[in-house]
Amino acid sequence: MNTPIYDFIREYADKGYVRAHMPGHKGRNACGGDDIPYKYDITEIKGADLLYSTEGIIRESERNASSLFGTAETVYSAEGSSLCVKTMLASVCGEGRAFICARNVHRSVMDSCVLLGLEPLWIYPGYEKGSVVSGKITAENVRENIIRYAGKDPACVFITSPDYLGRTADISGISQVCHEYGIPLLVDNAHGAHLAFLDENIHPIKLGADMCCDSAHKTLPVLTGGAYIHTGENMDISAAELKRNMALFGSTSPSWLIMSDLDICNKYLGENFRAELSEAAERVKKLKERIGNVYDVLESEPLKLTVCALSCGMTGYDLADRLREQGIEPEYADNSHVVMMFSAQSSKEDMERTASALENVRMARIRIDMPEFGIFPLERAMLPREAFFSPKETVNTVNSAGRTAAESITVCPPCIPIVSAGEIIDENTIKILKIYSIFKINVIK
Repeated sequence: MNTPIYDFIREYADKGYVRAHMPGHKGRNACGGDDIPYKYDITEIKGADLLYSTEGIIRESERNASSLFGTAETVYSAEGSSLCVKTMLASVCGEGRAFICARNVHRSVMDSCVLLGLEPLWIYPGYEKGSVVSGKITAENVRENIIRYAGKDPACVFITSPDYLGRTADISGISQVCHEYGIPLLVDNAHGAHLAFLDENIHPIKLGADMCCDSAHKTLPVLTGGAYIHTGENMDISAAELKRNMALFGSTSPSWLIMSDLDICNKYLGENFRAELSEAAERVKKLKERIGNVYDVLESEPLKLTVCALSCGMTGYDLADRLREQGIEPEYADNSHVVMMFSAQSSKEDMERTASALENVRMARIRIDMPEFGIFPLERAMLPREAFFSPKETVNTVNSAGRTAAESITVCPPCIPIVSAGEIIDENTIKILKIYSIFKINVIK
C-alpha cells in the first residue's frame, strides 16, 4: 500500500528548500540533538493538501485507511477522538437537538452538549460493581429508552464501546434496534481501533454501527492525537461534510507528523499487523488466565487486562503504586480496579514482567468487599450549555447537596461524568465524588 503523505514530506525534506513558511523551527532542532522529527514537520505548503478540505495526498491516504477498515468513509483527526466526537455529534445532531446517550461517556460528549446546545437523554447502564466508568448496556435498554424518549425526537443513540474497563457492548443487537426505529447508532470506539484486525472482526462498523471514532494512538503504533472517524454504508454523509464540521472545532494547524504517522500506519496494517495482533491477543489471553489464579479478572476486549484489586486485599490505587515500584505503569487505577493496556507492540517480555509484578504484590489478606454505588438519575435544572455559561462559584463537595452543577464533574482519567452540567447534586452523588477524591466543585450561584 502506498504512503502519499509520508512520501511527500520525505521528498520535500530531502530537497533542502529554504523554508520561508511555518513552522518556526525551519526543519532544525535548535535545542540540540537530531533534526528528526523537525525536518518532517511542515505546514500546508503547495502540494501538501488541507485536512479540512482534502483533495490530494490526505484524501488518498484516507481512502487507503477506509479500504483497510472496511468503511464507507474514513477521515483523519490530528486531535484524537475528542475532536471526532464533537464532529460526529455536529454532523448528526446539528444544533439544539436531543440525543440518547449512555451515561458512561467521555467528557468530549458533554463539551459537545455545551458547544452545540444539545440535550443528552441518559441511558443508565448496569454498572460494573464499584465503578462509574463501566457498565452493561443491552439492546433492550436501548429499545426501552427509544420508546421512552420518542417525544423528544432523538437524533441518534450514542454509546461507548469498549468502555474504560474494557467491556464491549452488543453493537450488533443495539444497531438492529436503532435501525428498526430509523435512528443512527454512533459509537465512541476510541479504545478499539484494533478490533477490525482481530481474527474475528468485531469493529463497530462491521457490527452495524452507522458512525464511530477510533483513537489510532491508543492501540495502534501512531503518535498521540492520531484518530479516525468511520461511517457505515447506511450513513448518508460525505467525507467533505465531516471535514466541514470538524473544522468548527479543530486547529487550523493540524500536525503533519501525526497525519504522516496515520499514513505510514496504513502500510503496516495492510502487511504484518493482523499476524502480530493475533499473537499479542493470545499472549494477553494467557496472561489473564495466569493472573486469574490471584485476582478477579474482569471480562474485557482482547488487549485489556482489568483486575479487581479488592479481591486481593488492597485498593486499586495501592496495587498501581506497587506495580510502579516494579517498573509497570498501568493505564488506569481507581479504588477498585487497575487497567493495563497492551498492543501488538507489547513483547513477551512485557507480558512476563507484568505477570511477575502482579504475582509479587499478592497480599495474604482478606479480600475487601466491593463498594456498592452507582450513578442514579438526577434532576436536571437546566441544559448543559445554559449551566456552563451561568455565573458560578466553587464550594466544598460536602456542602453541595441541592446545588446545580455549573459544569460536568468527571473522573479524570477517563473523564467520565459523575454529574453533568445542569444537574442537581444529591447525597448519593456526594458519596461518589468523595470516593473519587473530588472535594471541590463549581455550582451555579
